[in-house]
Amino acid sequence: MTFRSFSFRGGVLALFLAAVASVPAMAQEADRLQVGITLHPYYSFVANVVGDAADVVPLIEAGANPHGYQPQGGDIVRAQSLDALVVNGVGHDEWAFEIIEAAGRANDLPLIYANETVAMIPISGDPSGQNIVNPHTFISTTAAVQQVFEIARRLGELDPENASYYRANAQSYGAEIRRLRAGFMDSFAALDTSNFHAATVHAGYDYLFQEFGLDIEAVIEPRHGVNPTAAQLAATVEAIRAAGVNVLFTEEYFEGELAETIQAETGVSVYSISHINGGPYTPEKFIEEMQRNIETVLRAVRETAEGTAQ
Repeated sequence: MTFRSFSFRGGVLALFLAAVASVPAMAQEADRLQVGITLHPYYSFVANVVGDAADVVPLIEAGANPHGYQPQGGDIVRAQSLDALVVNGVGHDEWAFEIIEAAGRANDLPLIYANETVAMIPISGDPSGQNIVNPHTFISTTAAVQQVFEIARRLGELDPENASYYRANAQSYGAEIRRLRAGFMDSFAALDTSNFHAATVHAGYDYLFQEFGLDIEAVIEPRHGVNPTAAQLAATVEAIRAAGVNVLFTEEYFEGELAETIQAETGVSVYSISHINGGPYTPEKFIEEMQRNIETVLRAVRETAEGTAQ
């Protein structure tokens, strides 16, 4: 996977100059790797891989929404301190490339493409009919393990003295993620999914559903953060009715009344799952939120089968 070229925004340079004038130099240990990350799941992945051998540096603040993010001066200063940066690189952190360019690191900052070895899939249920690659590989246990091992491999190349330590940590963390999935497999296998017909408010969960053999029949908001027009919403309601969709998964903390409107118009049952993109950066976040996600999907399938879905 190669570095992607992005147009430079003059406004980002102004932010950088202002930040340099107001933010003190960032101290770092000369022999300790500074590994940047762009998304919350990557913080968990890298933190569990590097242990106490390196520092994990979020490129943007924890409270920032990565969808449509606009680079800030502090981000550019942080980028200057990095020895490597872990990126999604397939549509979920385009802003990261603007930041590293503005920081003057476009030619010398090693980029670790977390998805290098992941078999990516197109967005399911996209009404455009286009085969657009789904970048939400981090909302998955299978793809997460692949990304963890790729991160460990690349960090080992950059820091050979700790390569075996990174590999061992990746194996341990990968096993923990696999145990999470395995703990639910028997429960899913025992359920009747014949009456489960799901739609999502955006295309973030295809990899998760694929792992448990579930289909997404419609995506209500295929371009994240952009609500459909009234005409598009009306067409969506008709499509849901025509497809017999009876379950709608909405993003946790989803803003707006889109899901509620669809529920009122169609009678679908609504469940919320996490996009893993908010709150503090922690090593535990990925597994904690993925466990809740899987539990929610399991509950939705079970309640649909039992006829108790709300």
